[in-house]
Amino acid sequence: MGNLAVQALSGLASAASLFLVAAGLTVIFGVTRIVNFAHGSFYMLGAYLGWTLATNLPRGHVPFWGGVVLAAVIVGLVGVVVELLLLRRIYKAPELFQLLATFGVVLVVQDAALWIWGPQDLLGPRAPGLRGAVYIFDSRFPLYDLVLIGIGIAVFLLLWLLFQRTRFGILVRAATADREMVGALGVNQRLLFTGVFFLGSALAGLAGALQVPRESVNLQMDLAIIAEAFVVVVVGGLGSLPGAALAALLLGQMQAFGILVFPQITLVLVFLVMAAVLVVRPYGLLGRAPAGHAASLHIVEPPIAPLSPRGRLVAAVALGLAMLAPLVLADYALVVMTEICVAILFAATLHFIMGPGGMASFGHAAYFGIGAYGAALLVKHLAAPMELSLLAAPFAAGIAGLAFGWFCVRLSGVYAAMLTMAFAQIAWSTAFQWVAFTGGDNGILGVWPPAWAVPKPVQAWGALVLCLGGAFLLRRMIFAPFGAALRAQRDSVLRAEAIGIDTMRTRWFAFAIAAAFAGLAGGLFAFTKGSVFPTYMNISRSTDGLLMVLLGGVQTVTGPIIGAIAYTGLHEQLLRLTDLWRAVLGAIIIALVLFFPRGLAGLGAKQ
Repeated sequence: MGNLAVQALSGLASAASLFLVAAGLTVIFGVTRIVNFAHGSFYMLGAYLGWTLATNLPRGHVPFWGGVVLAAVIVGLVGVVVELLLLRRIYKAPELFQLLATFGVVLVVQDAALWIWGPQDLLGPRAPGLRGAVYIFDSRFPLYDLVLIGIGIAVFLLLWLLFQRTRFGILVRAATADREMVGALGVNQRLLFTGVFFLGSALAGLAGALQVPRESVNLQMDLAIIAEAFVVVVVGGLGSLPGAALAALLLGQMQAFGILVFPQITLVLVFLVMAAVLVVRPYGLLGRAPAGHAASLHIVEPPIAPLSPRGRLVAAVALGLAMLAPLVLADYALVVMTEICVAILFAATLHFIMGPGGMASFGHAAYFGIGAYGAALLVKHLAAPMELSLLAAPFAAGIAGLAFGWFCVRLSGVYAAMLTMAFAQIAWSTAFQWVAFTGGDNGILGVWPPAWAVPKPVQAWGALVLCLGGAFLLRRMIFAPFGAALRAQRDSVLRAEAIGIDTMRTRWFAFAIAAAFAGLAGGLFAFTKGSVFPTYMNISRSTDGLLMVLLGGVQTVTGPIIGAIAYTGLHEQLLRLTDLWRAVLGAIIIALVLFFPRGLAGLGAKQ
């Protein structure tokens, strides 16, 4: 009985921490409509600032708790700076470009923290007077965690009073319901957005500072918490504070008891819950169908005109130079060239569903990884030749795309994007924990091509043919009747259905096609690297794909090709030039969003 009570209280402590982060995220999204990937960075900054203040201020109750509050306020001010200097300039840009800008902030903050605090994990002091434990049915429970539960409840009540009893709260709720109407009534939206960003960022900083006595402070905290925070926000319902509280409570208890009941799926339990909730309740537990574009991720529709004669000439010259390059490039350059080809195909598949399809995905790396594993498992268990394994890669990924896509295409906007991430995490967890079949974290080694394909020039030519050929086929589909139907359902579902287009089936097939080609890219990548690991399908690889598409320009069909070349090349060069490559890359991304919102492909020709 005591152990169960302690587990329940541990779940409440985790729920309190999750709620503090998710509450800020849901308030920011509800009002500004920004999918703020930098929210995890604010949480990490709060933890580092909390550690700095706790280790430098005199010991005692007042300095410790004052340091926690001060860390939250400083992080709130950092959020205001980000809102004033960056986000205020791009509120009218498509939401996906705002997401790209916040990811640039993530990269900058990561390297800023690395430069200031170093790469090592930092251990903070215990909270004064809260070092011990209380006994619950003869079982010990940390006293600090009990206080953390109380803080979570107090913050929820204060936020409820703020939103229900103050003018600021009324404006926040009104903007969450209909931002355009609030602006039409003469409310100063800029001031409102800045206030909301301060509040949301301060809540994230408070959550981070409160973790100092519980866990080490490290550079991985931002991405680790942001995924769970998004899960809480989406499961509870976007913009719903009670929903965030309910979802945090549910997920905290699931994590606490899941390790006892389902120890093999604890890594992915929260994503299983999110997938189940979204399938049954598409707008979350307490969410409502969005008004206008409240939960959408706008995709600016690409032009449908084919390449101009000049564009075709440029493309032909570029392709010719690429085919000749393996004759003169060194081995290392050929390896980079092969990786760029794989990136081009991967980005093209994501663009296929984002641009013409109007479906954002935060988990597209799942199909890249499934294709890689499909090829590698045939080699490992059946000693299949490379040719057969490469055929199995798109087949395995396409089947997964059909299975996952059947659920994903029934949702839209952020909800659909988060469901794709949930399925990606389920796939990642399966590869990570099914050690007997996939090798687990050790991966699958020895996935080498046959002797004739070992030379680097041959690999580069093979990658050019398969990846650029795949990208060309996707392009042909976009301009084919299927592509026209895909764009029609994106622009107006009702009109498309009125002229006889089965919009659901069109999106579903497009999703599966994109998954199959992503699997081909993954299978080819497996043979070029000689190994496959679960990291091939983690969130960071999906984010890389998003960056490629958005950097190149989602409005154009050639955008993902240009974006893949630019992102992979930049990443490779910055890794060689500086240890702070993330900050430089993040600054470049932010500059592109600010000054070239149509992407690199939008600088020149329309196509």
